[in-house]
Amino acid sequence: MARAAPYDRDAALDAAMALFWDKGYHATSLKDLEATLAMKPGSIYAAFTSKENLYLLALERYFETSRSGIRAAMARAPSPLTGLANHFRGFARLAPHDTARQACMMTKTLIDTRTTDPAIVEQARGYLAAMQQEFSACFARAVAIGELPDTADPDRLARRYLANISALRIELARGAPPEDVLTLAEDMALEVEGLRAVIPAP
Repeated sequence: MARAAPYDRDAALDAAMALFWDKGYHATSLKDLEATLAMKPGSIYAAFTSKENLYLLALERYFETSRSGIRAAMARAPSPLTGLANHFRGFARLAPHDTARQACMMTKTLIDTRTTDPAIVEQARGYLAAMQQEFSACFARAVAIGELPDTADPDRLARRYLANISALRIELARGAPPEDVLTLAEDMALEVEGLRAVIPAP
C-alpha cells in the first residue's frame, strides 16, 4: 500500500489561510480544503484535528504575518507618524490582484462567525485588539520623541487609525476606482502627518 505523500505544514497553512480569507469559514467546504491543500480528508483531520482548528491556525497565521509586516515597516520608517502615514499610502499601491486588497481577514471573521462560532470570534477579537495595541505603541513612541504632544492619547488615536484601515480596505474590496482609493489613502495619511506637534521657534 502506497504511503500518503508528506505535506508541508507551512505551505498547507498558507493555502488554508488564503482560501478561508477569500471564502470565509462557513462557505469553505471540506472539498475546497481537499483541493486547495492537496490532502485527503483523513490527512487533513490527522494534521489539523478539525476544520475549526485549521481555521484558528490560519487566522493566527494571518495575524502574525500582518503584525510582522507592520513592525518591519515601522522599523524602516524615519519616524512613527511617517511610518503610519505611509502604511495608508501602501494600500493605494497594491497590485490589482494582490490578496491584500480584500477586507481584513480578522474583520471578515467577525462578520462571518459572530453569531455561530464563539471560539473563532473570541480569537478574532483578541487579534484585532492586539493590532490596535500595536498602533497604540507606535503613537506612544511618537509622543516619547516629541513628534506628538504630551496631551495626545495613543489608544484613542489607535482606535481611529484601525477604523480608517478597515474603511480603506473595504473600498479596495468593493472595487472602488484606483484614483478614489489613492485620494482616500492620501487624505488619511495627511491626517496622521497633521498630528505632528508644532515646535515653537527658539
